[in-house]
Amino acid sequence: MTDLLDAPNEPKPERRARPRRPRRGSPLQAQGEPMVWLTGGALAICLLMIFGLLGLVVYQGGRTFWPNSIVQLETETGQSFLGVVSRTEWFEPGPELLDSVSDEQRAVMMKDMAEHEGRSLRRLVRTANFEETGTHFDWVSESVVKSEEVPEWAVVLERRSAGRFYGFPSQFLVEGKVLAEGPEATWEAYLEVAGDVNERLEEAKELEEGPLGVITRRLRQSQLDIRRAELAHGKDTPEVAEALAEHEKVKEEAAVETLAISKQISELREVNSAYVTRFTIADGREVDVQVGEIVRAVPVNQLSFGDKLGVYASRWKEFLVDDPRKANSQGGVWPALFGTVIMTLIMSVLVVPFGVLAALYLREYAKQGFVVSVVRVAVNNLAGVPSIVFGVFGLGFFCYIVGAGIDDLLFAEYLPNPKFGKGGVLWASLTLALLTLPVVIVATEEALSAVPNSMREGSFACGATQWQTIRRIVLPRAMPGILTGMILAVARGAGEVAPLMLVGAVKLAPDLPVDLATFPYVFPERSFMHLGFHIYDVGFQSQDSEAAKPMVYTTTLLLIGLVVVLNLSAVAVRARLRRRFAAR
Repeated sequence: MTDLLDAPNEPKPERRARPRRPRRGSPLQAQGEPMVWLTGGALAICLLMIFGLLGLVVYQGGRTFWPNSIVQLETETGQSFLGVVSRTEWFEPGPELLDSVSDEQRAVMMKDMAEHEGRSLRRLVRTANFEETGTHFDWVSESVVKSEEVPEWAVVLERRSAGRFYGFPSQFLVEGKVLAEGPEATWEAYLEVAGDVNERLEEAKELEEGPLGVITRRLRQSQLDIRRAELAHGKDTPEVAEALAEHEKVKEEAAVETLAISKQISELREVNSAYVTRFTIADGREVDVQVGEIVRAVPVNQLSFGDKLGVYASRWKEFLVDDPRKANSQGGVWPALFGTVIMTLIMSVLVVPFGVLAALYLREYAKQGFVVSVVRVAVNNLAGVPSIVFGVFGLGFFCYIVGAGIDDLLFAEYLPNPKFGKGGVLWASLTLALLTLPVVIVATEEALSAVPNSMREGSFACGATQWQTIRRIVLPRAMPGILTGMILAVARGAGEVAPLMLVGAVKLAPDLPVDLATFPYVFPERSFMHLGFHIYDVGFQSQDSEAAKPMVYTTTLLLIGLVVVLNLSAVAVRARLRRRFAAR
């Protein structure tokens, strides 16, 4: 008995809590299953929409440059179509189609329609050759197709100014004389001279953009010197007379240099104009195409899978690094890609410091009260203002007030043609900085509020000032959240189009807003191209919307990829900062 009393109190084993079973007759909501299915289903639908959209863009944009086989279709009506099948669909044939075929073919069509509820299958064939046929695409009903083949020597041409061309090489001519005849001999003769012709074209282009560009800028500068002297000293003054004399001297020198360079360019083009390839198109007509007009010629039906991969990579390279051609529906998007990156970087450099400083004042310095609450509400409401309103503000304030003031003060000699009083990359970046400023402010405030007050109090207790505490304690630990706001700002700013249409983005601007020869000098007054505006222009302003549709998907894919790359860069920096301060 004593031993039992003296024994230490042993802890009793804990009882595991059994899950409470719902009582009979309890509502289904009490078990939680409906909310699980509702929330999980909502997430699944959201993911399905996101990945469905991305999958569509990746599929359509990724197959744009793949070299598809060229088919030749002969119909019962005697027509011949040569091109690439774009898509197929079911349709209801009209009386005019039924009347255009023979009785036997009409019976076949009626039987086919009866089996498919009055519908028939047709294919949309991209026949190109618009200058010869007047159409880019043709619908061909399967019911009227008499024969179909994949010709060995069918060739697709990608031309510099006239778009695509489909035909069979028949003859190769030099200065009007036939040097090769037949598909194989003509193709070999073309390959022998194509490289030299392209080299001469590049040489002529370098002469136009290099020496001729320098001469043009020198003439423009001498004209501005005259105008500057008139504004500073008045007309009919010795300074103006001196500027006029200098201008005449520059003009004489420019005339001599221009004549010599133009002669070189003319000689290069004259040599290239002697080489002509003759093609036979689907209806039997012969068409002459200068070798200098051909960007790429591909005998698609003879290519192996590896050869097609090479053509595919070559087209992607052209798309990324070349200038656009044929009303932006062909060629590359290098100016638009470069303009988008530069504008986004300038916007980020402008918006992040101001957004962080504003959030620091609201969270760390300002006395919390009615005024600060009103400011926060205003910032949140600013995030919901339509983007076109920011574009109108940017046009009115930055271009017509600030830019015009700069022109009147510093560049009066350019007037009435403004230098800064018009759309440019700087005003576009400032406009988008205002557009994304609320995003940065809100994200930075949330990041600052997440830093524990105990860390601030500890810093103050060690004798640090408020700025030292913010700089050494608060900002480093809030930096991941600040970068999150930057990521959101970049994602929104890079895809905006409506404001840019008013403050700088244009349809075609081959001159980049940054001079690569004097990098990193920026031309803030220069208009620029943007991928978002390029998508709008190609999709809705193109003459051939069906042919431009693949380019819309491809440019969209490139824009999404650009935003992803910029965001991943910021995410990598944010993750590095988190690891750095998590170890402390």
